[in-house]
Amino acid sequence: MTLLKTTKLSKVFGGLRAVSNFEMEINKGELVGLIGPNGAGKTTAFNLLTGVYEPTEGEIIFDGQSVVGLKPYQVTQKGIARTFQNIRLFSEMTVLDNVKVAYHFHMKYGLAEAVSRLGRYFGEEEELEEQAIRFLEIFQLADKKDEVAKNLPYGEQRRLEIARALAAKPKLLLLDEPAAGMNPQETQQLLQMIRWIRKEFDLTILLIEHDMSLVMNVCERIYVLDYGKIIASGTPDEIKNNKQVVEAYLGEEVN
Repeated sequence: MTLLKTTKLSKVFGGLRAVSNFEMEINKGELVGLIGPNGAGKTTAFNLLTGVYEPTEGEIIFDGQSVVGLKPYQVTQKGIARTFQNIRLFSEMTVLDNVKVAYHFHMKYGLAEAVSRLGRYFGEEEELEEQAIRFLEIFQLADKKDEVAKNLPYGEQRRLEIARALAAKPKLLLLDEPAAGMNPQETQQLLQMIRWIRKEFDLTILLIEHDMSLVMNVCERIYVLDYGKIIASGTPDEIKNNKQVVEAYLGEEVN
């Protein structure tokens, strides 16, 4: 079953086509990679998929519906959550509150109940905190729940960002260079975590990553972007042996 499909998706900034005729199809349950040299347009593609940018041209169909023109929070409500290349936590808030923020998309109490703290407010808030703590336990952060997010070590901040994205209960999780800044041991742990959360949460995952070892070991299919255009797609073995892909990365012809 197709979960995400883009057709002739393009984004122009002034005279620059940052993404051009970007076409991708992801089936439910897949773990797909999006790779390419620096400046290839990968993060721009993520920003288009999540409503940060509106396409100049093209269509994005998610779970059978167009999401073009929706605001980022509306895209999240539809079922797409993401992390960022540069970690974007609520740095002055506690670890627990960072996760609770994501759950508020699913709260059913109204504004009047929130202001008066009557009706469903207390019951739902109590349930929300219990769920958030369970998430922190999964990501081995429960003992840090009252710490301010900016005080966490880098690897724990990255785990918290992923936990917050999952708390939004997405169908599709976009991970933008999750291994950036990690040492080899942390990267290996991340690889295992990505596999686990995909299975545990029945997720579809789209991953941008420069660490080719991680990409080749965790992804089932890979799209390659260069100068804003898809130049190849296929299995990890097909991508590794694709002459055009190697040239794009190395900048030279492969014999």
